[in-house]
Order: sequence, then structure tokens, then C-alpha cells
Amino acid sequence: MREKHFEKESFGLDEFSLDGSFVGTYEEMIRQVVIPYQEKALRDEIEGAEKSHAIDNFRAAAAMIETGKCDADFYGMVFQDSDVAKWLEAAAYSLLKDPDPELEARCDEVIDLIGRAQHKDGYLNTYFTVKEPEKRWTNLEEAHELYCAGHMIEAAVAYAECTGKEKLLEIMCRMSDHVYQRFVTEKAEGFPGHPEVELALMRLYRYTDNNKYKELAEHFVNCRGVDSDYFVKESEKYPWTVWGNNCEDREYTQCHAPVRKQTKAVGHAVRAVYLYAGMADVAKETQDEELADACRVLWDNITKQRMYVTGAIGSAYEGEAFTADYHLPNDTAYAETCASIGLIFFARRMLDLDKNRKYSDIMERALYNCVLAGMQLDGRRFFYVNPLEVVPGISGEAKTHKHALPQRPKWFACACCPPNVARLLTSIGRYAWSQEEGTVYSHLYVGGTLQINDHAKGKITVVTNYPYDEKVQYHFKPDGQNMDMKLAIRIPGWSQNTQILLNGTRLEVTPVNGYAYISHKFTKDDILELSLDMSVRKIFPSEKLNSDSGKVTYSRGPLVYCAEGIDNKGDVLALTVKREGKVSEFRMDELGGVVGIEVEGYRTLGGDELYSYERPQQDTEVIKMIPYYTWGNRGLNQMRVWIPEK
Repeated sequence: MREKHFEKESFGLDEFSLDGSFVGTYEEMIRQVVIPYQEKALRDEIEGAEKSHAIDNFRAAAAMIETGKCDADFYGMVFQDSDVAKWLEAAAYSLLKDPDPELEARCDEVIDLIGRAQHKDGYLNTYFTVKEPEKRWTNLEEAHELYCAGHMIEAAVAYAECTGKEKLLEIMCRMSDHVYQRFVTEKAEGFPGHPEVELALMRLYRYTDNNKYKELAEHFVNCRGVDSDYFVKESEKYPWTVWGNNCEDREYTQCHAPVRKQTKAVGHAVRAVYLYAGMADVAKETQDEELADACRVLWDNITKQRMYVTGAIGSAYEGEAFTADYHLPNDTAYAETCASIGLIFFARRMLDLDKNRKYSDIMERALYNCVLAGMQLDGRRFFYVNPLEVVPGISGEAKTHKHALPQRPKWFACACCPPNVARLLTSIGRYAWSQEEGTVYSHLYVGGTLQINDHAKGKITVVTNYPYDEKVQYHFKPDGQNMDMKLAIRIPGWSQNTQILLNGTRLEVTPVNGYAYISHKFTKDDILELSLDMSVRKIFPSEKLNSDSGKVTYSRGPLVYCAEGIDNKGDVLALTVKREGKVSEFRMDELGGVVGIEVEGYRTLGGDELYSYERPQQDTEVIKMIPYYTWGNRGLNQMRVWIPEK
């Protein structure tokens, strides 16, 4: 087995185990429901769902390698391989926590199939093996060879970490060596049209300690945008296309300028945040402050001008893209689930550069709102797009709103999001905790137990019903008499009155960049408690957000709320919030027992006329709102996050 090289900032996933509280129930659902469901989807075994054919594509590619021909055609998107990779990664994390010999055997069979589909020179991609064998490496902009390689590299590292089996790792090391040979040794021009391989190569470097994988990641980061006309030249040299991308749109692929000179988050949102995550990874490892500063500038542009209140990013269906500062339409939002996941990847890597809650607060917001909304509460349906306003009959039907579906489908022809949710939620410990120079950082309040094996040996158990209850308790179980350590706990920006108590006595701690640093020799009798202010708060938009002018929404803790028609006489468009109206909370038996809120407001009583010279009448109304992540679980109906205020 290869020598493992873990970065000092990371805890291994085997060092954190979730309990049965909120996030833990998601992890259990991923294990019991989502992973088996998605495997069936990849094998085309779900009735009424979009066809995937992803595993059969590997079977066809293996036949081509072994016999020179195959009976089946390639089916699906050019990046169909990546769906299998993300599913394998999620399965690996699940196997670490809950060994399942049958699932592991099926994964091993898929890995064997992947190995059979690999060329002797290390190249691996079913689209080009089956469909376009003479065209490999001739359309980096559209054909996603490096994107697919990146996801399979991540799966390979995860599977080796979690099971100790390295067959897939060896397969992807050969593929990575092939890529290194082409782009570094032979100095072939080009960089990924869809970034992802950069962050994946950094994971591979940290696991194998093979410096050339870091060098390859640096190469792809450093050469991007140096020749901003590369994709134009590529299309002239190799005049074929996958889906007709406009190679003149340099912002779409983030190649309009060298990465250190980019100041706005532009183009395809998923590509952008995957790139920025890779940039932050490289900056941290190489101590490149210029690159780190570029990441900071891009982060601020996203979160201060181009992010929805739910942590979603990507304003436009056209190009799945960022558009302009403060352009955040609600009913036509693209807000792809994968984009918020990519934002979480970026946030986590920014935390490795700078311990600052501005990153972990956004990581939390994206997780508890947009990412969780991307999956039905039963784990069997998924959103690709996460709009902030839905009107049946328009959403999913009008030409301008075809993408903004009002209900989650069983699967997608382009199914990047469902397995992405699965792999994120099964590896949540990586985002909840980190350590650096003897300090243990608690970024997310996730119930479970962390094992510390170095400077302060022992366990920290987090007991909480977060995100609904305000108390987060840290219990300690030292291996010896005590755990002499420094614990840094995030104090979220949304909590106006936060208290930290040690054994019931309030500690006076001045946070640094949003983290409270507590040094103590913790014993088995100590309880450190974080008491958060979970008051319902009204959120006001910037006056520059034309889509939300005169409107408000509500949050409670990290959760953003929305109004659904089923709770409000079928119609949320007629609702207006009372400016100084009372707000109250109530427990709902529906939707998993969430906390709902009731807001004083009005209902407009309109007539049948499209326009009228008469001011419409209004009745008082109690408006019911639910956490945004739970919408769309009770049938087809209206939904609105931002509500007019009067």
C-alpha cells in the first residue's frame, strides 16, 4: 500500500463519527436509501427515470479495449463517467462508517470494469473510447476529459482511504501519469474547459506524496488564461463540437485572463468555483500569496455581489452562469445544486488559508439551504436548479422558465448533482472540523464524536439538535487525565447574543475573525456549551437587488425560510408582510418535525382584471413559512422566499 500523506489541517474521515441528530440522519439516509437508489439509476433500473447508461458505457469501452469492437453505443452526456465516479466516492465514505460486504463487492466489480476500459497508455474515458477514438485531447473546452479524470481521481483517493483497496488508485495514477506526460513532459498546450482536475490532483498528491501531481495541478492553474485565445485556436485546428459552445466567450470558461488577474466570478458557475477551490488548494500548498489574494478577491465578489440568500450561485440558465453584480432573479435563478457544493469546496479551502467565519458562515448557509433543497426528504428525487420563487404553470413550462422545475425529478439526463450531494453529505466531517498548529477548529455544529490522536489525545463529542435548537455542547473524554488543548469554535454572524459556558459558568472570550479560542485542560467532567441566539430574524436585500426591492425574507439560525402555497390557501403571490408584525414559531409534524414560523401580514384580494384603476383590498393574514430546504415535498404548489413588505 502506498504511503499516505495527509495534510496537517485535516482529520481523517475515520476520526469523526456522526450520531443520530440532524446531519447524522442524512448520512444514514444516504447509506440506506440514496446510494442504492443512485446505483440503480446508473444501471437504468428505476422505472420512469431518465436513462443513465453510465455503467454500461464502461462495459462498452472495456469491450473496445479487449476486442476492438462493441455492440453498444455510448449513451448520455460527454461527462457521463463522472456520475459513476461521484457515486463510488459516496459509497467509499459510506463503507468506512458502515461496512457492507455486498455494496463493497459491487463497487469492486465496477472498479474492475473501469480498469478493463483503460488504454495501455493510461488514458481513460468511455466517450472517446467508444464514440470518438480518433479525437481524444482535441476539444478540451467541451469534451470534459480532464473533468472526468478529476472526479475519478477523487473517487480513487476516497476508495483507497476508506477501504484500503488501491486498484482504482493505481488506475487513476496511470491516467494522471498519462496527463502529466502529455501536458508537462511533452508540453502540449491547453487546460481544462471544465476545471475539477486541479483540486483532484491536489488530493492525489497529498495521498501519494508524489510531487508531480502537485506540479500538474499547478501547471493547469498557472497556464489558464495566459493565452486567452487558446479555445478559439483549438476550434480552428480541430473543427468539431460536442454541443456548440461559443469559444469566443472567454469568460464562460474563466480563461479571459490569467487566474491571478481575475477579479470577478464569471461564466459557468460550477466551473468557476471548482477552479477557485483548486487555486486555493495550490496557493496553500505552495505558499503563493498572489494566488491566495486572487482567491480572496473572487470570494468577496461572489458572496458580496453574486450570491443568493440561500447560498446558491449562478443567476442564468444561459451558460449556467454568473451574470452581473446584484443580478439575482428569483423565478429564473439557475442556482445549480452542484454550484453550491462547489462553493462549499471553495469555502473549506479558504478556511485552510484564513481561519475566518466569513468562509464557514457561507459554507453553512449553502449546506443547510441550497444543498439540502437539492434532494427530496426521502432521498429519491433531486433538483438540479433551485429557484427562489415557483409558480406552477409558469415554472418548468414557460420558455424562459423551462429549467426552473416546480418538482424534483427522479433523475436527470445530466445527473451531476445527485451523486455530488451524496458524496458531500457522507464526508461532512471534513467540513465540520480541522486542525492547525495544535488548535482544533469547530466549523460546523454537527452531532458526533471526534477522535484526536496527536497533541491532545482523546475524544470530543458534540451533543446538539442543531440547526433547530440553540445549544451545542462539547463533551470530552481524554485518553489520560485531561486534554490540554486549544479549541476554536465558530461564532456565527447571524447569532446576535452568543454565550460560551464552561460547566455552567460563562466565559468571556473575544472572538478573533469570528472564532472563539478556548485553551483549557479538559477533563471527562467538563462540558463546554455554546448557546446561540436562534431568534427569527428578518433579512433585507440590498437596494441594488432589483428582483427583491421592497421585499423581505426570514431566517432562524442558519435556515432561510419560504412560504409555500399548501400552507397559505394555495396562493403566496398575494401575500404581503406587515412591517412591524409579530413573528412566532411552531413545531410541524410534517417535513420531519421542522420549526415553522408565522408572520403577521396581509392578503391582497384581486379581481379578474389584468390591470385596474382601483386599489385592491387587503385582508389581514397569518403567513406560514417553512425552512427553504423542505419546500417541494408536498406536491405541486407555489413557493416564494422574498415577500413584499408593507
